[in-house]
Amino acid sequence: MNKQILIVLATLLVVSIVIVGCGGAAAPTSAPPTTAPQPTTAPQATTAPEPTTAPQATTAPQPTQAPAGEAAKLQLLGWSASDVENETLKQVVADWNASQKDFVASFDASPNYDQSLQTALAGGQPPDVFYIDSLKFPDFIKNDVLAVPPAGAIANPDDFYPSLREAFTANGTFYCPPKDFSTLALIYNKKMLDDAGVKVPTNWDELAAASKKLTDSGKGVYGMSLSADAARWVAFLYQAGGEVIGKDGKMNINTPEAKQALDFYTGMLVDGSAVTPDKVDSGWNGEAFGKEKVAMVVEGNWIVPFLKKDYPNVDFGIAELPAGPKGKATMAFTVCYGVPKNGANIAGSWKLVDALTNEAGMKKWTDLGLAMPTRKSLRDGWIAEFPDLKVFLDGADYSHPWQFAPGFTAVTDAINKGIQEIAAGQATSESVLKTVQSAGEDVLGK
Repeated sequence: MNKQILIVLATLLVVSIVIVGCGGAAAPTSAPPTTAPQPTTAPQATTAPEPTTAPQATTAPQPTQAPAGEAAKLQLLGWSASDVENETLKQVVADWNASQKDFVASFDASPNYDQSLQTALAGGQPPDVFYIDSLKFPDFIKNDVLAVPPAGAIANPDDFYPSLREAFTANGTFYCPPKDFSTLALIYNKKMLDDAGVKVPTNWDELAAASKKLTDSGKGVYGMSLSADAARWVAFLYQAGGEVIGKDGKMNINTPEAKQALDFYTGMLVDGSAVTPDKVDSGWNGEAFGKEKVAMVVEGNWIVPFLKKDYPNVDFGIAELPAGPKGKATMAFTVCYGVPKNGANIAGSWKLVDALTNEAGMKKWTDLGLAMPTRKSLRDGWIAEFPDLKVFLDGADYSHPWQFAPGFTAVTDAINKGIQEIAAGQATSESVLKTVQSAGEDVLGK
């Protein structure tokens, strides 16, 4: 791949939805960091430029030769999360270093990950292993960046949950194993529901009714906090039986099912039984919930350590997302360990990836409790250790990957903006879906 393509890909990475707090018109700065990124509404982004030339093969740099008797160095580049997460992953890497003598790996947690990766890619010296969010995986495939794993490089691939494995599969090739994942569930305030005599809702009708009953606008308290966020609304779309891209590969979101889901989601914002987090002086749903300004939120397992640390007196419960007209659905947000095809030490990179994602390595990492194992074989042990989080892991069985097509940020931006406009009385669901459909057709047409 030539330098121009690397630069274009790097640009695509920068113009992305920031999946951290992976709520409101801008990415919440107060949201807790997480390993599998949390979806949020990002500021309106400029449509990423498309490559002007087709991806071309390039000569891979020669592997760095370590001096005789010294181990070769490997760099794992990822985004910076919480201190405990960063240090735990560093320890996992250090343990691998101690287990063999051929390589010395380091985990570099960058607070400016996009910029760091952009610089490395554009300079032709990519990290040996790096994080790839499922939403951006199609961009890497389109630009022919990733190394194809040799036979046996990914241990027991069938052990990964099918939906997560498929998120990093293209043209029949499973490119990179998912390091962990998160799903969405309904987080509810036990006391607020009990005081109002409200049962935990299990379907849309119950959710709307509960949200109204829990709302006391005079006291500044509302049933729900709902972000103007595609990554959360799309779960409702799937619950209604809708889709974003059809099986024929064409955009298919301007449908009766999508209208039903959008009307329901924005309806609670319009009737005042739900608010966006900024309306209650909060940066994201978790903060609004912690302040007890709202009784329910749609969030992922990243909210649990946040609440226990910052709002330890809030007694909360976790339930499946209420089922829609066509049943249950949730989203799966995941990240894989990618290896660049022009890396300096591809063989060593795959050994590091295996150490991080085989059963033993993943267990050590996910036993932290901040993210869930992507391997089915670890399910029972993880639930035994974290029984309160079982709902999130159960969601893997009916989840949809947060992934669509290359350059799809323009579409998710259109959804985010549309939800805001409907809530403000500036647009209708019909007009928004028409705009989103057109934006999707433009992206897929390229």
